[in-house]
Amino acid sequence: MTNSRNIAVIGAGKMGEAIIAGLLKSETFSPQNIRIFEIAKNRREYMTKTYGVQAADREEEAVAFGDIILIAVKPGVVGKVLDQVKKAVSSEKVIVSIAAGVTIEYLREHVPPSVSVIRVMPNLACSVREAMMAICPSENTTDEQLNTVTNVLSSIGKVMKLEEKYLNLATGLVGSGPAYIFLVIEALADAGVRLGLPKEISITLAAQTTLGAAKMVVETGEHPAKLKDMVATPAGTTVEGLFALEQGKLRATLISAVTEASKKAGGLLPA
Repeated sequence: MTNSRNIAVIGAGKMGEAIIAGLLKSETFSPQNIRIFEIAKNRREYMTKTYGVQAADREEEAVAFGDIILIAVKPGVVGKVLDQVKKAVSSEKVIVSIAAGVTIEYLREHVPPSVSVIRVMPNLACSVREAMMAICPSENTTDEQLNTVTNVLSSIGKVMKLEEKYLNLATGLVGSGPAYIFLVIEALADAGVRLGLPKEISITLAAQTTLGAAKMVVETGEHPAKLKDMVATPAGTTVEGLFALEQGKLRATLISAVTEASKKAGGLLPA
């Protein structure tokens, strides 16, 4: 069933596209429900041709169209964009920002006082409707507004409400996490190739194995360590592989990766 809400997407880069793709795949939105503004001509043409969405000539035109205004631009230009469109934003509309590191306080400084803002940290898996998204509303966001945005986002993945102090921390895990997993899948596939498997087959084996393992964690609710122990039988092949991973400090390296990405997110707030 098509949603009656209209969405304006300001910035049609990788994340803006991923969200649009997911919303359309969910069939709760049609291209007629979505309008974009994108400064790059080649991206505008690509988005309209690929997804059938209309591109506005000005930011204000897109904002006037949307009930939910998705700000999907680089953190450093968020303030400039909001200053440009603030006259077109009424209290009935909701500003949803996916800009890493840009605080609710900063967002509210650039919109009328009556307008609610919601910070969201999504990831690229929005495009296949399997995203993990952290969400945090401003104090003046009504329950109805929060529920509306949550329901929209729930059509492209799982949504978890967090206090804002946790959002930058979640960015290093949620926002950047898919890249780490892609690297792991690539490494597993390369190992298969090294052992003699054809590349395409090895990638499929690695990707589906990763998907299945993640789904077990989500659906069973079991701790990953318990599931790991279920695979690792005494003196078996898995134990030898796990020992090699511990020797290579995989666990510590992943922890460091998330930590460093989270630190970077905390330093992205525009001046």
